[in-house]
Amino acid sequence: MARMGGQRRLKSLAAPRFWPILRKEYKWTVKPRPGPHPAERSLPLLLIVRNVLGYAQTAREARKLIAEGHFKVDGRVRKDYKFPVGFMDVIEVVDTGEAYRFIPYPVKYFKLHPIPGEEASLKPVRIENKTTVKGGHIQLNLHDGRNILIRVKDPRKPVEDVFKTMGTLLITVPRQEIKEYIPFQKGSLAIIIGGRNVGRVGRIVDVKPGWGRKRTLVTLEDASGNLFQTILDYVFVIGSGKPVISLPEGAWK
Repeated sequence: MARMGGQRRLKSLAAPRFWPILRKEYKWTVKPRPGPHPAERSLPLLLIVRNVLGYAQTAREARKLIAEGHFKVDGRVRKDYKFPVGFMDVIEVVDTGEAYRFIPYPVKYFKLHPIPGEEASLKPVRIENKTTVKGGHIQLNLHDGRNILIRVKDPRKPVEDVFKTMGTLLITVPRQEIKEYIPFQKGSLAIIIGGRNVGRVGRIVDVKPGWGRKRTLVTLEDASGNLFQTILDYVFVIGSGKPVISLPEGAWK
């Protein structure tokens, strides 16, 4: 996948392959601003408004709509047209009440999946790593750049710290209240966020440890009983018994 350097503009031919742009028609495209998601795994808000949702025909029209505050990302109005939108983010159209979740999708890499209004305030976030901060409290560092502090009563016996790396929190947005914790373990349901199996959903059946996330192999079983493998870094847990978010029809039965 293409990486983006320090230039202020981005050549269309250098943009990630999954971006829905006309590469041969326009030399330049909008470059996402540094934010909660890596540039190579996100899409600028302008391209979502213009190219995906079709609310504008030109970049100027899209910038105007965004600057006027017509779109929310994870419950907050975003007026920066370069704001990077990534996996599990919720995009809301303020005037119509429409809500979409940015999810992995087979072959195309991503899909804006329509979701009911009551789901727009919920977001699964993957625990990337944990750190201990002053007072022995635990800070969870999440896949979308968020940090959540878990306060413990006794740092020597932090019984409140049940959270493990690669597990998923279901939180409210924008308030970040934890509603549910889903551990990464055999039997958990997961969606794949990269590689040739991107967008596939399956239940974890085996984990073969390796040196780091990119050498650890995870075997999953889809709803039809087919087994497939991917690396740990691409596995995003989304449920124990059933998904905590709605998915496209046929993704999981």
